[in-house]
Amino acid sequence: MTVPAELADIPKLTAWLDANIPELGDGPLEVEQLHGGTSNVILTLNRGGKDMVLRRPPAVSPPGAEKGVLREARVLTALNGTPVPKPYCYGSCSDPDVIGVPFYVMERVSGWAAELRDEKIYNRAPFDTAPSEYGVAYAMVDGLVALANVDYKAVGLEDFGRADGYLERQVDRWEGQLNSYAKLYGYTYRDIPGFTYARDWLRANIPDDFRAGIIHGDVGTPNALFAFDRPARLTALIDWELSTIGDPMLDLAWFTNKMRDEEHPERIEPGALYDIANFPTRQELARYYAAGTGRDLASFDYFAVLALYKGGCILEYKVAQSAAGILSRATGRFFDRLVTTNFAKAEELCRKAG
Repeated sequence: MTVPAELADIPKLTAWLDANIPELGDGPLEVEQLHGGTSNVILTLNRGGKDMVLRRPPAVSPPGAEKGVLREARVLTALNGTPVPKPYCYGSCSDPDVIGVPFYVMERVSGWAAELRDEKIYNRAPFDTAPSEYGVAYAMVDGLVALANVDYKAVGLEDFGRADGYLERQVDRWEGQLNSYAKLYGYTYRDIPGFTYARDWLRANIPDDFRAGIIHGDVGTPNALFAFDRPARLTALIDWELSTIGDPMLDLAWFTNKMRDEEHPERIEPGALYDIANFPTRQELARYYAAGTGRDLASFDYFAVLALYKGGCILEYKVAQSAAGILSRATGRFFDRLVTTNFAKAEELCRKAG
């Protein structure tokens, strides 16, 4: 689709590209809108050579979007030259005089991404059936292993997040976000079964094997690109706006928290977005991750509970928006199911762990 004028001032952008990204070429600049959402807009750039991608906030930006774009550019730039599969970042701009908002320019990576439809996440054929789908999960974990093994200080991200006290802050951080929906949306707090139990258990069982590293923050096959040919191979992790410094084990837990458990492999978790019958168990993926990172798995269930708790607190905003009439009732029911199953599963894991 053709780019709307309010998203890019072509003459000013061309001048900035001339000065900062000669790799794009020097021909007439062609800009098209590849994707536009509520969080970020993606534009393709071409000057007669290879395509690149410009990522910017939408014309009407949500709070924090401009800062988020620059944080995303920073982590991608820091990861240039590392084994982490992600788009190469060619440059970023914080000057609003160029196109009105901060932006960055990155490589356009070839690959397919999973998509959400009919309340499920689907992979592209033939990766939507066994045995190819089985390999998608391992390919994703390959990327998480590469990310976990990056020395965040060595790549210049020592101040990208606060490593000290990270786990100690998490429970209050996400409970605070949950409580903020009352002011934002006129939301009446509801007693969600499992929330209090998981919250209190997390506070009482903080592990002592915290290992700081870069976390992506929103790991899933819709936020990744995979090679079109088999076997499954991750070409890029994308959508880094939630990245920070924390414990990378949380990324693994986030990705695997609704997959089958090896104690009951026939059981499909309620609220699972994937057709997880064709996926490995969460323990299989955890052992694969541990082999690649040298991590001990003693605290894996803690991170699984934390990921479920965090996800439930975040996604409740969709329920709140539905109740306020911002989103449809059907959308509210869908996210209500995700939230309630998150906290139910979190309590189940807590009670099992003791």
